[in-house]
Amino acid sequence: MVARYELIADDLRNEIVCGALPVGSQLPSEAELAERYRAARGTVRQAVAVLAAEGLVGSRQGARRIVLGRARSQSFAELHSFAQWARANGYRFGGQVITQRRRTASAAESARLGSGEVLEVLRLRSLESEPVLLERTVYAGWVAAAVERIPADCESVTEALYDSIGLVFAYGEHLIDAVSAGAEDARLLGVRRGSPLLRQRRVTTTHDGRPVESSDDRYRAGSVAFSIRNSIGANPLVRQAGDLRSGR
Repeated sequence: MVARYELIADDLRNEIVCGALPVGSQLPSEAELAERYRAARGTVRQAVAVLAAEGLVGSRQGARRIVLGRARSQSFAELHSFAQWARANGYRFGGQVITQRRRTASAAESARLGSGEVLEVLRLRSLESEPVLLERTVYAGWVAAAVERIPADCESVTEALYDSIGLVFAYGEHLIDAVSAGAEDARLLGVRRGSPLLRQRRVTTTHDGRPVESSDDRYRAGSVAFSIRNSIGANPLVRQAGDLRSGR
């Protein structure tokens, strides 16, 4: 059963994303929200705290909460595919394969995926009919045939692979940084060349640790935000220095 504060957070989040609560405007007071939703002020406070953790609202000393942005937030608390995350948050989404080919794995890919031959796929993702994400995914040879059978406009590769061969993506290691859009990125995402893109690199494995894919995902600036919650007992986020010699 979904908690009451989560339902309130969902409703307010939708108002922010659709612009009913524009950036820079004040969120209604706790008392006003409590009356609106017929909920305790503590419940309202929890809902607003969720939005604050996602970076959608902030506060000023002695003032009401301020709407900071309309970013769509994706959490790393659970391993979800793009399609699963988009569907869970009520967004219209799509996907289209741009190119797909089998080739010999590079030395680094062979080490990561344990495969001499790989399948390289360039896929464009959209939210609300806007291009937001380019996925450059390299699949291990053992899963290549199953990926090739998936329709080019499949909305969820993760679900298609589960349905066809019972594959479950169980573990993911993520690296996040920023890069400039090259010519291909700019053309497909509809941005200027050199525009900043949020890059998420990941390696995903099965429950028994068998590598499935290695991916370089590039998000158009302002399209999503990543949410990472930690505490003194659990800190999943690790900061790494970039490799200056390689330009990363």
